[in-house]
Amino acid sequence: MGFDKTLLLGKTILITGAGKGIGKTCVKKCVDAGAYVIAVARTKYDLEVLKQYAPSQIEIWPFDINSDIFFEHLRGLTKLDGLLNNAGINRVAPMIEQTDNNIDDVISMNIRSVYRISQAALPALINSGAGALVNMSSQMGFVGSPNRTLYCMSKHAVEGLSKALAVELAPQNVRVNTVAPTFVETSMTKPMLENPEFKKFVYDMIPMKKIAQTTDVANACVFLLSELSAMITGTSIKIDGGWTAQ
Repeated sequence: MGFDKTLLLGKTILITGAGKGIGKTCVKKCVDAGAYVIAVARTKYDLEVLKQYAPSQIEIWPFDINSDIFFEHLRGLTKLDGLLNNAGINRVAPMIEQTDNNIDDVISMNIRSVYRISQAALPALINSGAGALVNMSSQMGFVGSPNRTLYCMSKHAVEGLSKALAVELAPQNVRVNTVAPTFVETSMTKPMLENPEFKKFVYDMIPMKKIAQTTDVANACVFLLSELSAMITGTSIKIDGGWTAQ
């Protein structure tokens, strides 16, 4: 099961946080649909391994997304059909225990970088004639949850930014949407879900009683990056098994 192999043919798409988890799967799914993908991550080894999946279709940028060299490369693009702001972090703790460093880290990675990367990529997206910008949000961009004040704050910000930018860029035929997953099975979430109490909390909140897979998220991203969603902007696809419907 999958998209047509020509769905993204001829399109260049840049994906941040591409070395692992959701980002890695998104790169592969875009490649499978015919795209040329610029994969961005800090760990060069992860990107080199990923490039072997399709050497002629994957270009690797081993940069920190907040670094000057990354923005130099980004501003050097003359045309970009799609941008997926996938990189992000979380700092889980009661609000009273959150440090200034945690606050700054989450704001820098989950809000400021999304804004700055989108801003720098705008000329190339506009030049494509029909650009698509997808921001990785979360179900936590629509609800609240204990110990996640920083993450919820940042993802609510991503939702607001995406809606405002969608309206602003609509006359230039650039679409802006978000994908909002629930907890996804990755190497990062696996230790969390091995905690019986936390696992019960998550499953009790998801009516479908299952955890999302990286392919579930990647499929939504491919759809929003493609012309199948040509009339969709300023909205979110929730991959949450019904969490936010309750």
